[in-house]
Amino acid sequence: MNSSQLMTDQHPTRAARVGTPQVRLETDRLILRMWCEDDFEPYAKLCADAEVMRYLGGKTYTRSETWRHMAFLIGHWHLRGYGHWAIEEKLSGHFVGRIGFLNPEAWPGFEIGWTLGREFWGKGYATEGARRALEYAFDVLDKDHVISLIHPENQASIAVAKRLGEKLEGKAEIMGIHVLVYGIDRDS
Repeated sequence: MNSSQLMTDQHPTRAARVGTPQVRLETDRLILRMWCEDDFEPYAKLCADAEVMRYLGGKTYTRSETWRHMAFLIGHWHLRGYGHWAIEEKLSGHFVGRIGFLNPEAWPGFEIGWTLGREFWGKGYATEGARRALEYAFDVLDKDHVISLIHPENQASIAVAKRLGEKLEGKAEIMGIHVLVYGIDRDS
């Protein structure tokens, strides 16, 4: 008997959390897929771009910090059964960024977020990918409400949230950063 069988047999309520889900979604132009080691180099480039990271804590990540953050994103899938997907452009196969869900301990709610490489800004990819992810949240994960935590000066992300149908719900402080809370209900 292997360890996976043992855990499933002894703890049937934990069976769904054994292993990382392999959820893949598609849009007309994007593939939302699980992370792989080959994503590290383009993700490190994205995380080293000061303009990309401007509203995500205001500092770039070292390669070591990028590795830990990528492991956090993968671990979120393992622990919660959902998380951020690596985004790939269908036409070119290029890594675009990440879109997906977070809800770690002490988070204000089930959040959808997006971070794209600068070369992919202005193409509608964040809206397209986030719209598909929202469908998944409502239809598969059975969520009634989804929020986005957005830096007040990040007008591009505020515009994406509004295009998704999200409305301003309030403010919060996350890890010392003041953010706006946008949200959408399943029936919106």
